[in-house]
Amino acid sequence: MKIWKSHARRLFVLAFALLAACAERPGPELLENVSVSFPGGRFVTVYAANTRQRAAPDSRAFTSAREPEVSYDEYTISIPPGHVPGTIEWPEHQADPARQFGVVGHRILDRAGFEREVSKRRGGHPPDIGIFVHGYNTNYQEALFRLAQMTADANVSHGAPILFSWPSQGSVAGYVADKDAATFSRDQLALLLTSIARTESRGKITIVGHSMGAWLTTEAIRQLRLTEKNAVIARLQVILAAPDIDVDVFKAQVGVIGPLSPPMTILVSQDDLALRASELLTGERQRLGKLDVSDPRVVKATREARVQVVDITGLKSSDSFKHSRFAELAALYPKLSAANAKGAPLDFRRSGAFVFNAVGATVSSPFLLAGKVVGGD
Repeated sequence: MKIWKSHARRLFVLAFALLAACAERPGPELLENVSVSFPGGRFVTVYAANTRQRAAPDSRAFTSAREPEVSYDEYTISIPPGHVPGTIEWPEHQADPARQFGVVGHRILDRAGFEREVSKRRGGHPPDIGIFVHGYNTNYQEALFRLAQMTADANVSHGAPILFSWPSQGSVAGYVADKDAATFSRDQLALLLTSIARTESRGKITIVGHSMGAWLTTEAIRQLRLTEKNAVIARLQVILAAPDIDVDVFKAQVGVIGPLSPPMTILVSQDDLALRASELLTGERQRLGKLDVSDPRVVKATREARVQVVDITGLKSSDSFKHSRFAELAALYPKLSAANAKGAPLDFRRSGAFVFNAVGATVSSPFLLAGKVVGGD
């Protein structure tokens, strides 16, 4: 029986790798400027902080090599008129702005310039600062365009969306190398959060960590707590989307971090194939992103840890591995915000286990949500 299980495990991981390898990946040529002469499109401005090495001194593209000094960039990205929320209309070679995402502007910034640009995008109010930390097997342009998609779908007009991009190999075979690269970037992410909290003295800072990026996010916050940066942590709204974190490791992390306000939110899916592959690769160690919110033990644990676990299995996924459902939430933000304005209940500030309900849910930012309560305090 053990031999059969081991064989089945290898076959599953191999099938996952083959499926991932079949998908054509976007290359750095997609970051080159394209024409903008089309009617009905939109533009979003996003920022990037990188621990990747720049492809060349003045390049807008980045490799998977590690760079201890963080670099900063600003991109203007066009969104086509027929954009379908939750998806990225990828160019095949050179972008056609009438039908596909495309880069129409780029600037390299130094740290002071980055802080200045983020600070001034306030529109008369404290800016909506959202930091996205991508996951394993993600190249730079994939992460950048994903943030542009979520920004466009959430209709963020005056905020400062920031990509924190760490040097993922961008390959299925790079799982172990990616874990090391995420660890390499932990201090730089903590410094970025500290810098933004110092520059912007008002409002919350939302940070969304996806997959292995959720592990990096949690480690950076743990680092902030250990170095007594408590004022920085108090500014954070933390969302872990499909977190690729060993459940026991997460317990140890939150044991150091302590409860947050609002509670740390964990987005889970029962049928996430990418996390299933991760479980098989790590010897059947349960991943945080596959928690079962109907399990009384999970309900009890979330109350004790004062975290919020939200099952979003009911949402459609733009990828065949069902690992990117979180990207759909940004598209729901305008509708759910309108419902909230009419007096929808604010369940999202409660710890406990929840099931996402697209009809009754309420969000307070493009990435923070709640739904039908299964168990709460």
